[in-house]
Amino acid sequence: MKIAVINLQGQALMPPIDNPFRVADRVLEEIRCAHDTLRVVVVDMHAEATSEKQAMGWYLDGRVTAVLGTHTHVPTADERILPGGTAFQTDVGMTGPYESVIGMRPDKVIERFLLGTPRPFEPAKRDVQLRGAIVDADETTGRALAIRRVRVDGP
Repeated sequence: MKIAVINLQGQALMPPIDNPFRVADRVLEEIRCAHDTLRVVVVDMHAEATSEKQAMGWYLDGRVTAVLGTHTHVPTADERILPGGTAFQTDVGMTGPYESVIGMRPDKVIERFLLGTPRPFEPAKRDVQLRGAIVDADETTGRALAIRRVRVDGP
Protein backbone atom coordinates (compact mmCIF):
# COMPACT_ATOMS: atom_id res chain seq x y z
CA MET A 1 0.00 0.00 0.00
CA LYS A 2 1.32 3.44 -0.89
CA ILE A 3 1.09 6.03 1.86
CA ALA A 4 1.83 9.75 1.74
CA VAL A 5 3.06 11.39 4.94
CA ILE A 6 2.84 15.15 5.33
CA ASN A 7 4.52 17.04 8.17
CA LEU A 8 3.04 20.45 8.94
CA GLN A 9 4.21 22.92 11.57
CA GLY A 10 1.77 25.12 13.42
CA GLN A 11 2.13 28.87 13.81
CA ALA A 12 0.79 29.53 17.33
CA LEU A 13 3.68 29.88 19.82
CA MET A 14 6.11 28.50 17.24
CA PRO A 15 8.83 30.07 15.05
CA PRO A 16 7.44 31.92 12.00
CA ILE A 17 6.57 29.62 9.11
CA ASP A 18 4.15 29.37 6.18
CA ASN A 19 0.46 28.99 7.00
CA PRO A 20 0.03 25.22 7.55
CA PHE A 21 -3.57 25.24 6.27
CA ARG A 22 -2.53 26.71 2.92
CA VAL A 23 0.52 24.44 2.78
CA ALA A 24 -1.74 21.41 3.37
CA ASP A 25 -3.94 22.43 0.43
CA ARG A 26 -0.92 22.88 -1.85
CA VAL A 27 0.77 19.61 -0.87
CA LEU A 28 -2.46 17.60 -1.18
CA GLU A 29 -2.96 18.98 -4.68
CA GLU A 30 0.64 18.03 -5.59
CA ILE A 31 0.11 14.50 -4.24
CA ARG A 32 -3.17 14.07 -6.14
CA CYS A 33 -1.61 15.29 -9.41
CA ALA A 34 1.46 13.07 -9.11
CA HIS A 35 -0.24 9.96 -7.72
CA ASP A 36 -3.88 9.83 -8.79
CA THR A 37 -4.42 6.40 -7.19
CA LEU A 38 -2.83 7.19 -3.82
CA ARG A 39 -5.56 7.44 -1.19
CA VAL A 40 -3.92 6.99 2.23
CA VAL A 41 -2.50 10.26 3.53
CA VAL A 42 -1.24 10.74 7.09
CA VAL A 43 -0.61 14.24 8.44
CA ASP A 44 1.75 14.92 11.35
CA MET A 45 0.56 18.25 12.76
CA HIS A 46 3.54 19.46 14.77
CA ALA A 47 2.17 22.32 16.84
CA GLU A 48 2.09 23.80 20.32
CA ALA A 49 -1.57 24.82 20.48
CA THR A 50 -4.14 22.06 20.79
CA SER A 51 -6.70 24.33 19.15
CA GLU A 52 -4.55 24.63 16.02
CA LYS A 53 -4.12 20.85 15.84
CA GLN A 54 -7.84 20.30 16.29
CA ALA A 55 -8.66 22.94 13.67
CA MET A 56 -6.35 21.17 11.20
CA GLY A 57 -8.12 17.86 11.88
CA TRP A 58 -11.48 19.41 11.06
CA TYR A 59 -10.07 21.33 8.09
CA LEU A 60 -8.69 18.14 6.51
CA ASP A 61 -11.56 15.85 7.56
CA GLY A 62 -12.55 13.72 4.58
CA ARG A 63 -9.46 14.74 2.58
CA VAL A 64 -6.81 12.75 4.48
CA THR A 65 -6.74 9.46 6.35
CA ALA A 66 -5.36 10.78 9.63
CA VAL A 67 -4.22 13.94 11.37
CA LEU A 68 -1.97 13.09 14.30
CA GLY A 69 -0.72 15.89 16.52
CA THR A 70 2.81 16.02 17.87
CA HIS A 71 5.16 18.40 19.73
CA THR A 72 3.73 18.76 23.24
CA HIS A 73 5.07 15.34 24.34
CA VAL A 74 1.90 14.60 26.32
CA PRO A 75 -0.52 12.10 24.76
CA THR A 76 -4.17 13.10 24.66
CA ALA A 77 -7.10 10.73 25.13
CA ASP A 78 -9.25 12.16 22.33
CA GLU A 79 -8.59 9.74 19.47
CA ARG A 80 -11.60 9.47 17.19
CA ILE A 81 -12.83 9.23 13.62
CA LEU A 82 -14.20 12.59 12.45
CA PRO A 83 -17.47 12.65 10.45
CA GLY A 84 -15.69 12.75 7.05
CA GLY A 85 -13.63 9.63 7.83
CA THR A 86 -10.37 11.15 9.11
CA ALA A 87 -8.72 9.63 12.18
CA PHE A 88 -7.64 12.31 14.65
CA GLN A 89 -5.71 12.61 17.90
CA THR A 90 -4.60 15.99 19.27
CA ASP A 91 -1.23 14.63 20.43
CA VAL A 92 0.16 11.10 20.17
CA GLY A 93 2.77 11.77 22.86
CA MET A 94 6.49 11.19 22.93
CA THR A 95 8.73 8.19 22.85
CA GLY A 96 11.18 8.75 25.66
CA PRO A 97 11.56 8.93 29.44
CA TYR A 98 8.28 9.66 31.21
CA GLU A 99 9.87 10.19 34.64
CA SER A 100 10.66 13.66 33.37
CA VAL A 101 9.37 17.02 32.24
CA ILE A 102 8.77 16.43 28.52
CA GLY A 103 11.81 14.17 28.39
CA MET A 104 14.18 16.30 30.48
CA ARG A 105 15.42 15.85 34.06
CA PRO A 106 12.79 17.44 36.32
CA ASP A 107 15.32 19.09 38.67
CA LYS A 108 16.94 21.02 35.80
CA VAL A 109 13.59 22.18 34.44
CA ILE A 110 12.38 23.22 37.91
CA GLU A 111 15.59 25.26 38.46
CA ARG A 112 14.88 27.13 35.26
CA PHE A 113 11.34 27.95 36.35
CA LEU A 114 12.36 28.89 39.91
CA LEU A 115 15.29 31.11 38.95
CA GLY A 116 13.89 32.49 35.72
CA THR A 117 17.25 32.13 33.98
CA PRO A 118 18.37 29.85 31.19
CA ARG A 119 19.69 26.48 32.30
CA PRO A 120 20.91 23.63 30.15
CA PHE A 121 18.44 20.78 30.01
CA GLU A 122 19.61 17.21 30.47
CA PRO A 123 17.68 14.26 29.08
CA ALA A 124 16.05 12.05 31.69
CA LYS A 125 16.72 8.33 31.59
CA ARG A 126 14.04 6.54 33.62
CA ASP A 127 10.67 5.04 32.70
CA VAL A 128 11.23 5.03 28.93
CA GLN A 129 8.00 4.45 27.01
CA LEU A 130 6.87 4.41 23.41
CA ARG A 131 3.67 6.33 22.67
CA GLY A 132 1.81 6.73 19.42
CA ALA A 133 -1.28 5.68 17.50
CA ILE A 134 -2.26 2.92 15.11
CA VAL A 135 -4.67 3.82 12.32
CA ASP A 136 -6.47 1.19 10.25
CA ALA A 137 -7.33 2.51 6.80
CA ASP A 138 -9.25 1.46 3.71
CA GLU A 139 -6.66 1.74 0.93
CA THR A 140 -9.29 2.14 -1.78
CA THR A 141 -11.09 5.10 -0.20
CA GLY A 142 -8.39 6.50 2.10
CA ARG A 143 -10.87 6.64 4.96
CA ALA A 144 -9.83 5.66 8.46
CA LEU A 145 -11.55 2.58 9.87
CA ALA A 146 -10.14 2.79 13.41
CA ILE A 147 -7.60 4.58 15.57
CA ARG A 148 -6.03 3.25 18.76
CA ARG A 149 -3.62 4.84 21.21
CA VAL A 150 -0.38 2.92 21.72
CA ARG A 151 1.62 2.67 24.94
CA VAL A 152 4.58 0.34 25.28
CA ASP A 153 6.43 0.45 28.59
CA GLY A 154 10.17 -0.10 28.59
CA PRO A 155 12.02 -2.65 30.67
